[in-house]
Amino acid sequence: MSVRPLGVTPAARRVAVLAVLAALALAFGGYGLARADAGLSTRRATVDGVPLTEVRATGVPGRRPGVVIAHGFAGSARLMRPIADTVARQGAVALLVDGAGHGANPARLPGAGRDAADSRATLEHDLSVAVAYLRTRPDVDPARIVLVGHSMGAGAVTRYAAGHPDVARTVAISLPDSDDLPDGRPDGLLLIVGGAEFPAFRDTAEATSRRGVGRRLVVVPGVEHISVLFAGRTHDEVAAWVGGGGGPPRPLARLAPAGLLLLGFGLGFVPLATLLLGRRPRPSWPAAPTAAVLAVAASAAGLGALVGALAPTTRLPLAVGGHVTGFLLVTGVLLAAAARWWPLPAATSTPVPATAPVAHRAPVWSAVAAVLLTGYAVTAVAVPIHLGFTAALPVGDRWWLLPVVAAACLVFLTGAELATAGRSWRYAAVGGIAVLALTASAVVGLAPGFVLLVVPLFAVLVGWQAAWAAVLRRAGAPRWLPALVGAALLAWPMATTLPLS
Repeated sequence: MSVRPLGVTPAARRVAVLAVLAALALAFGGYGLARADAGLSTRRATVDGVPLTEVRATGVPGRRPGVVIAHGFAGSARLMRPIADTVARQGAVALLVDGAGHGANPARLPGAGRDAADSRATLEHDLSVAVAYLRTRPDVDPARIVLVGHSMGAGAVTRYAAGHPDVARTVAISLPDSDDLPDGRPDGLLLIVGGAEFPAFRDTAEATSRRGVGRRLVVVPGVEHISVLFAGRTHDEVAAWVGGGGGPPRPLARLAPAGLLLLGFGLGFVPLATLLLGRRPRPSWPAAPTAAVLAVAASAAGLGALVGALAPTTRLPLAVGGHVTGFLLVTGVLLAAAARWWPLPAATSTPVPATAPVAHRAPVWSAVAAVLLTGYAVTAVAVPIHLGFTAALPVGDRWWLLPVVAAACLVFLTGAELATAGRSWRYAAVGGIAVLALTASAVVGLAPGFVLLVVPLFAVLVGWQAAWAAVLRRAGAPRWLPALVGAALLAWPMATTLPLS
């Protein structure tokens, strides 16, 4: 017969195990990110308003090739850092650029989605600044300048190289178009495209590869528009095109540890919520039938897509993000209104007291718990993304855009909480319906087409906040707290990673 230790419940043991696993994941993730910089030196500078990041391997004598690396729309220098690490370990000096409206660059990208000529002029200016700066570095051979770009950046580097024959070689990853390139230029062009990208990208790459000499086309199987940047084949091809004799590329050296940090923060949320809130009984709120809830959610999301496309939020200087903000705001208002006025038992009805006995500790004052949990949510989403994926710190106008986007997310999540009466799986289903409606609005032209490329990441964030909302409900959190914490998870990446325009 087994003897259970006094005062230790199975739930408490599970929370303790999660705390240990979270600590281990955070420790290994932090160690992995620290090791990613081994053998490399990094220097940052801002020239003519353009943030630049130099990456080079230590202890390499003599002059080396110089590689300017340009990100795509809604990307950043940090997103391209694995490419920089790869070419630096081949003996080159890598120079990452944060283009206007992206990453650490507080300037706006003019004419994004409206005046392509202005946008292209700005991109060319940023590249000119980077190339000129790189040629002044004492350990760079000015005759061996290579340009690497992804998506929007791929278009920028190919156009720049076509007009500057002194560029030695060019790499275009996921080139969106090449109609304005002169035939046969630039020389020495490597075209890389993901096998799972939209067909237009592959068509462009194939057509461009046939229009000049000294060109190579590589189709990387099984990857799409973003994951192509982290594919081993991509890094092998870029390393070979740049030249050098370094070791094998490690494209996941930052992404994998950042994933461990995300896992650690995710696991750690359970013991933190339990510590701050205890495990208190929560009243059971009457709810409408499931079919009615889902029908109302679909209607609200559909109207949100229509009205959100005309909302003033579309004029926010946050490309793509302004449309998503309006969609979430309108959908949330409609969900809250439906919960208040539909004739079925609604979330505003009198709660049914919980009778099941639940072990609990004295809760911390709600406001203090809210501040701590919301701060934890911001840390959990911002730190791993910024250190291992892309820029996630607000600069310039992002500081005032962040609370605007957060307010729209809060309205949407509050409406979802009310309409579903806090039923976790229904709440998750409403989030899924919103993702589908946003996707459909981009397909039919109500939203910018680029929304299709960011929807997968948006879906991950929606699923993440739904899981955390379920944890908070089980801990007996106030009804407004899941929406508050979830708004931080959704809004921070939207406001800090989508371009300023």
